[in-house]
Amino acid sequence: MTPANCPRCGGRLARDNGTGRCAPCQAAERDRLSTPPAVPDSFWDHEPVRTVLARRHLGQVIRAYRHHPYHGRSPLPQSVVAGWLGITQAQLSRIENGPALVHLDRLTHWATVLRIPPDWLWFAVGPDSPVSARADGNRAAPDLGRRTLLAGIAAVSAGSGLVGVTEEPQPRRIGSADVSRLNAVLELYRSVDYECGGGLLYREVARFAESVYRMLDWSHSAGLTPRLVAAVAAARQLAGWTALDAGRHADAQRHFAAGERAAVTADDAPLAALIRYSQAKQLQHLRHNQDAVAALRLAGSELGSRATPAVRALLWGAEAASIAALGDHRSALTLLGQASDQFERVDPEREPAWMAFYDRGELLAQYGRVYRDMARQTGTQATQAVRSVEEAIIAFGSANVRSVVLNEVGLCSALFLADEPERAVAVGTRVVEQSRALSSSRVVDRVVNLRRDLRRHRHLPAVAEFERTLTARAATTV
Repeated sequence: MTPANCPRCGGRLARDNGTGRCAPCQAAERDRLSTPPAVPDSFWDHEPVRTVLARRHLGQVIRAYRHHPYHGRSPLPQSVVAGWLGITQAQLSRIENGPALVHLDRLTHWATVLRIPPDWLWFAVGPDSPVSARADGNRAAPDLGRRTLLAGIAAVSAGSGLVGVTEEPQPRRIGSADVSRLNAVLELYRSVDYECGGGLLYREVARFAESVYRMLDWSHSAGLTPRLVAAVAAARQLAGWTALDAGRHADAQRHFAAGERAAVTADDAPLAALIRYSQAKQLQHLRHNQDAVAALRLAGSELGSRATPAVRALLWGAEAASIAALGDHRSALTLLGQASDQFERVDPEREPAWMAFYDRGELLAQYGRVYRDMARQTGTQATQAVRSVEEAIIAFGSANVRSVVLNEVGLCSALFLADEPERAVAVGTRVVEQSRALSSSRVVDRVVNLRRDLRRHRHLPAVAEFERTLTARAATTV
């Protein structure tokens, strides 16, 4: 094939064609801003793509994908591919140029979005994927896999000589590399929580947090103290978060309080803000929105000039949800606008590592919450609520099981509020089953609470039957 041929279909190009694509192929690709194109099998046999697939680095695979001649003489812009993946252009740049991804949920979701054939991958996708197993409603096999994974993480931490499996290790002098190992183990636990929920995870993480706290008494240099104390704060934050997800609210409050004190002691204002955000999420779950607003505003004021765009967006988006629940819709929409402006300024290289979870799906989910409350209180914006939550679910991706289920609960509510009860029942029936595959009390609480938004449709037989299903689900959680 010569340069005068279209790289997509092989047809001859006109002499004045400067795009590198024939007219039919350009027309076929006009929707590429919203969805990746269906590429031929030979696409993946292109030498640069084969090379980076062999390196097992999905970020480099995405870069090679963008520069493939199939797309024309100019590579696909990062902003376009980032939109497909539900992240920002800056985040994609970091993924392409940074270390290889290890989180299975993101690997499987992005490989699925780009339609990479399973035979070219170094991990499983589709029905054989561990992530798919988590979503199929079969509790026994996923729980066994999760417990095996947790045992593996515990073995990793024990192998570092910092945390014991059956008994605590003997105190010794610790250094910078030890603190890095602690944070690496913490990231492994975070990845399990991100995928599965906190029910099975809480006891392991709480034990890990207590072990890290005891290391403050071990010998170490004075210069290492702030990093070690920050590791204590981060471990306490995750222990509190998993306790919240497991429905252990008193334990969550205890860990959050200890984590906040440690973060302040370490002079890590962004981490202290994350912990206050986590406290606010617990208060929102318990319907204490006035207290949630106070916690979020305290977090923002304490940050001052140390606030990064992602942290600001996180705090303002959460505050908007509570403000809307309290009835101040104008202020809530203003806060969402400010959060969106900050989100567009996010540079992952300048954000704390623990902010990696915050993506476009998280922001869109807050839009959905605000619009749902507007629909409940004023009867408006129900359609916008449906649209926002649907976009959030797409941005999260099906592999992020807990966030997807939480937002499908929100979608079910929005559909009832938008007077689409048939669709609402279909979505709700699915999330009732999905909730059984997650170890998350928070998800179950939200599923059961769907009863408040179906009331004006309960005269319909399908809705009445769905309400009985929710009542039965509530009875199994007592």
